[in-house]
Amino acid sequence: MILDVGPLLRGEKNRITFDYMLTPIPMDRVTFKDDAHVIGEITDSAGYMQLKAEAHLAYETECDRCLDAVEGEFVLDFERVVADEGTLSEEQIEENVDEYVIVENGKLDIDEQLTEALLLDFPKKILCDDDCPGLCPKCGKSLKGGDCGCPKKEIDPRLAVLATLLKKEDEQ
Repeated sequence: MILDVGPLLRGEKNRITFDYMLTPIPMDRVTFKDDAHVIGEITDSAGYMQLKAEAHLAYETECDRCLDAVEGEFVLDFERVVADEGTLSEEQIEENVDEYVIVENGKLDIDEQLTEALLLDFPKKILCDDDCPGLCPKCGKSLKGGDCGCPKKEIDPRLAVLATLLKKEDEQ
């Protein structure tokens, strides 16, 4: 969304609000049910302009432990200082890239930074439950319903030869 912040720069207004839908970048193993709902405002307080936005994004994916379906809503809180072009040096912008949005010709395009923030801040690991036991590493059965019956004690493969010697001894 491109916002006209001219009235803020000229001192005609001290606040601009916005409410729109933003299409997120597709991600592996995640399906977005709809576009992200973005609401926010830009405020001007004696020349100090600040952008505050909140994005709500409904998603579907699989639990990273047990592979069950998971539905949820990711909420991103987005805050930046708004600076008019030419007021900051390139060095200041590069050093504080996550702190500023730059107004160009009285217009502010926030989509690129919001989309990037959604992508970077989206959880890397999603679980169906904090206590999800996952899958059995041997048989692959979900451990949510209880123990799968696989033996828990595993012999170190380096010592497996000794186990065969013990079996031979027991047979005699």
